[in-house]
Amino acid sequence: MQDLKRLLKLMGPYRKDVCIGIVLIVIESCFELFIPVLTADLIDVGVVNQDIPYIFHKGVQMGICALLALITGLLYARFAARASYGWGARIREAEYTHVQNYSFSNLDHFSSSSLITRMTTDVTVLQNAINGGFRPMVRGPFMLIMGIGLSFWMNAKLALIFVVCAPALGIALYFITRRVGPMYTLLQKQVDQLNSVVQECLTAIRAVKAFVRGEYEETRFQEVNTELSDASRRTFHIAVLNLPVFQAAMYLVVILMLWFGGNMILQGTLQVGDLTGFLSYVMQVMNSLMMIANVFLLLSRSLASVVRINEVLDEKVVLDSPENAVCTVPDGRVDFENVSFKYRSDAKEYALSGVDLHIREGQSVGILGGTGSSKTTLVQLIPRLYDATQGVVRVGGRDVREYDLKTLRDAVAIVLQKNVLFSGTVRENLKWGNPDADDDMLWEACRAACADEFLERMPDGLDTDLGQGATNISGGQKQRLCIARALLKHPKILILDDSTSAVDTTTEGKIRSGLSSWADVTKIVIAQRVTSVMNTDQIVILDDGKVHAIGTHQELLAHDPIYQEIYHTQMKGGEE
Repeated sequence: MQDLKRLLKLMGPYRKDVCIGIVLIVIESCFELFIPVLTADLIDVGVVNQDIPYIFHKGVQMGICALLALITGLLYARFAARASYGWGARIREAEYTHVQNYSFSNLDHFSSSSLITRMTTDVTVLQNAINGGFRPMVRGPFMLIMGIGLSFWMNAKLALIFVVCAPALGIALYFITRRVGPMYTLLQKQVDQLNSVVQECLTAIRAVKAFVRGEYEETRFQEVNTELSDASRRTFHIAVLNLPVFQAAMYLVVILMLWFGGNMILQGTLQVGDLTGFLSYVMQVMNSLMMIANVFLLLSRSLASVVRINEVLDEKVVLDSPENAVCTVPDGRVDFENVSFKYRSDAKEYALSGVDLHIREGQSVGILGGTGSSKTTLVQLIPRLYDATQGVVRVGGRDVREYDLKTLRDAVAIVLQKNVLFSGTVRENLKWGNPDADDDMLWEACRAACADEFLERMPDGLDTDLGQGATNISGGQKQRLCIARALLKHPKILILDDSTSAVDTTTEGKIRSGLSSWADVTKIVIAQRVTSVMNTDQIVILDDGKVHAIGTHQELLAHDPIYQEIYHTQMKGGEE
């Protein structure tokens, strides 16, 4: 319940709507509770005495009560909808804002499909609990207490039947809700798995079609879909038991009321109108118990979603700006001092071990190494996407942990292996690098990245719509736009992580030439091709997470066997 209280604090301005809703529910319930009293008077006085004006008068009063109950019910629905959907929006906003502060290591704890489910389906469950459960949550206990009180006021002997039947019904419903609660948690996990399969298939739909694996993907989907269906069936098979249990208790109470009430009428100790009104209160009390049971079921499912949402909000952000953080990066120097790193604290082996590397401001550095040599891991420590496990990473002569995160990452532009462009125009994507950039600045960056070659051929130029995922341009064009976007940051350090792999060697040469004019920027180039790094100021060879060798192209070609092998394999077809 502490988790639920925490989320209820996010109600904010919608608390007023909740309070107004509670008042309206109480007023509506009072009008409905008054109707059985009028019904009893109508029968015992009006019908028995054949007093038509009295019957008409009581009928008008009952109609007015019913109309006022309807009006207050409609007003409640308006305030409940505002409160539930406003609350849901604030929860999603809180989750999304917190996720934006996650480091890469935080994101490793959640799959993207699970985060999507926690921000959509789980929040919707809470909204439905408020929208559909708030009324019975307030109305049920109120009607129960008032109904039992008025029942004892009308006839204490008949009301004793509640004392016997209500606890038995409550115990039965308690065991049902206790059994079904954990099943809702499993159900939400099945939704996670279904979303994961759908997301993966849609993301890789071109590969699926290219390898004719449609039937395989259909089978995968059918498996997780069947698992979700089975989990839902098992969960709701238990949940719906509350209806027959409630109906059995209700009909038993009605039968006992009619039996004992009928005998009391024959004995002259109870009037027909009183029994009719009493039965109305019986129905209201039993309906209240049913409402409370449904509320418990809603809460059982809601609490499962509450826990999942709080897991996102409780995830401690691993990387954060320190107090009195440095807000200026003086230059683009990069120093690795005995740096070791592993992705998890319980990992047996380090991804990087004992790295000592020093890069001067404005220097151009190439990084080569085989697959799995931790080239990408190395450069991710510079903008502090991860923190070094041991040792110190310095930028501009300072430990990266001393900088304000925004300041540090603004000074470091990184083009990752996986190129990401967002829905929208070319201009909108480029302005991620600099929101204030004008057309001259945009075209300058595009010329440096050789993106102007294909943009000038497009009829809309910078205003060309890329669509979702930029599927209307090639991989090489995506890479060039990503480089241009990074240049617009005017960074002190530019990291290109295999970001020219999809362009031809001629275009790559033009990009290198364009980047050479940015002399004050420290450039770190990760590549698989020797031609991408052979003209850099120094080349770093990584092998199994360790610095194997550092030198210029000529130095490494003369003395380093790994570089010689890479060079001869790529440049001379492996003949030497």
